[in-house]
Amino acid sequence: RVLTGTPGKERHGMEMTPRKEKILSSVVRDFVKSGEPVGSKAIAEEIGVSSATVRNEMAELIELGLLEQPHTSAGRIPSQRGYREYVDHLMRVPVLREEEERWFTSMLARSAYEPERLLLSVCRLLSSVTRYAAAVTTPSGMTARVKAVQFVQTSRRTAMLLLMSSAGTMKTRVFHCDFDLSGEILRVLFRLFNEKVTGKEVLEITPAFLQSMGASLGEMMVLAGSALQALLEAARDTAKTEVLTSGQMDLLLYPELEHRQIMDFLERKEDVVSLLRQKPGRVSILIGSESQRPELKNASFLISRYAVEEQDVGALALLGPTRMDYARLTAILQYLTKEVGQMLTVLTREE
Repeated sequence: RVLTGTPGKERHGMEMTPRKEKILSSVVRDFVKSGEPVGSKAIAEEIGVSSATVRNEMAELIELGLLEQPHTSAGRIPSQRGYREYVDHLMRVPVLREEEERWFTSMLARSAYEPERLLLSVCRLLSSVTRYAAAVTTPSGMTARVKAVQFVQTSRRTAMLLLMSSAGTMKTRVFHCDFDLSGEILRVLFRLFNEKVTGKEVLEITPAFLQSMGASLGEMMVLAGSALQALLEAARDTAKTEVLTSGQMDLLLYPELEHRQIMDFLERKEDVVSLLRQKPGRVSILIGSESQRPELKNASFLISRYAVEEQDVGALALLGPTRMDYARLTAILQYLTKEVGQMLTVLTREE
């Protein structure tokens, strides 16, 4: 491949040779490990050539815009363009060890009985294992259908409505009645609600729909009023995409990050959701300014979409500095994405 040099400057085309590729890969790996600029001597020892040769090659890599030289150091660091070259062409994603995979699966299995607990668990697991911030989106319910409605009595005059959707979510709402509830009343509500709403799209459950549903209940409407309101609220919750976050404080370990701006960004859930809408099927890596977010100019996002019933519904993501071990993090995200998708699919089929 021929690269054309630093963006915005006219350069003669330079060949990206195997030796340049080795040197760039070594600089990326060493800088990720140490956080210190990498000198030619260390690279020369790694790849078996002279320091002078490495210095010449490094100079050309700087010309190509793939390395940078901090003013205070004789060493080199990868540029954002250098990281992109590494990720797209040089990175080899490792296979996780079997014992690692078993450990990850066992950690998730503790929460695999409830969708939202499972997603919170994987979010915390990602941040604790990597020491970066993790973000996970719950399945988008915009196209979800109602799988079932359940009722659980919580006191003499209150009960909980549970709405289960085809997106693998379960939303709950507690409602209060002006009369004493009984098992018989809840069984009647269960039958009526499931007859009317099972199979309906969540977005179809509107105030107008519930009004017509209430009218069709006749005298039973007296019993169902507050339960219908609970159903509306649970349906609205199902249609939303929520963002779970963990490990934000770990970002303080990396002085190159704009900590306050990044924390503010993670609080803006809609902004996070929009950034996590990447193509499914592979780990997307947004390096520095590629995110088009000024506050993330020294940060990278790794994003992996998960599927339930083969439908793309949500994302797992990691946020950290640009000097991340992209290969290993990609392997971890790929594995956890697959596991979470499979566990949510099983839960959806069981409901």
